Amino acid sequence: MMIATAPKIWTDEEFMALPPDGRYEIVDGELIEMGNSGMEHGELGSFLGGSLSLYVRANKLGVICDSSTAFTLKTGNRRSPDVSFIAKARLQGMKRLPQGYFQGAPDLAVEILSPNNTVEEIHTKIVEYFANETRLVWVIHPDEQYVLVYHSPSPNRLLRFTDTLDGETVVPGFALALSELFAELEF
Repeated sequence: MMIATAPKIWTDEEFMALPPDGRYEIVDGELIEMGNSGMEHGELGSFLGGSLSLYVRANKLGVICDSSTAFTLKTGNRRSPDVSFIAKARLQGMKRLPQGYFQGAPDLAVEILSPNNTVEEIHTKIVEYFANETRLVWVIHPDEQYVLVYHSPSPNRLLRFTDTLDGETVVPGFALALSELFAELEF
């Protein structure tokens, strides 16, 4: 006879105490090590996150977070998009951001595909983001140089190298040419 065990309920303190040399998510009570993503992935995330951050701060729209930020979702899962945006309306009354994890999903979640990502894994994340009130998801495919734009768990638009990424009503006024995001090195 097998006895089913309940999934572990992780506290912020336990999650934050994990070894600092890894990236983690919690899915259905299970600790998932996200692994390293490589230099190209890191640079794309830094460039997009930096571009968004400069714009968002200058226009006082909210905050941008990097991949080390986990969001505690309704299920107890903790997800860490590569880049995320939380609108100022959801931060009202705070003098300082939480030192733990944000309760809820980001308004904008950005996932940059890595060689080790599976279609099922990314789709599961997107479904979960929207179930937790995310309003916009961008999935960036570095090898093919395109971005899929989501307003629901099914993609709405495919943006190619000559198109412009648009913050729409989530990050109003933000625009970035994909040719800048995917620019070749010129040193």
